[in-house]
Amino acid sequence: MKSIYDIQQLLKRFGTIIYTGDREADLELMEEELRELHRSQLVEENDYQTALFLLKQEVQKERQTKEK
Repeated sequence: MKSIYDIQQLLKRFGTIIYTGDREADLELMEEELRELHRSQLVEENDYQTALFLLKQEVQKERQTKEK
């Protein structure tokens, strides 16, 4: 898992497609959905950790972009 696209594909395997038109909100919803899948033990630990890291990085980039 190397990108947000990979996370979207992972979520899609479980029937989850997230698109609100607000990139930051989409990322936060993806994180919440990922946490729920992890709680249900449907996502492996290493995939979960990597995806969380990528999502947090992307949220940070979005916030920095909005500040400028």
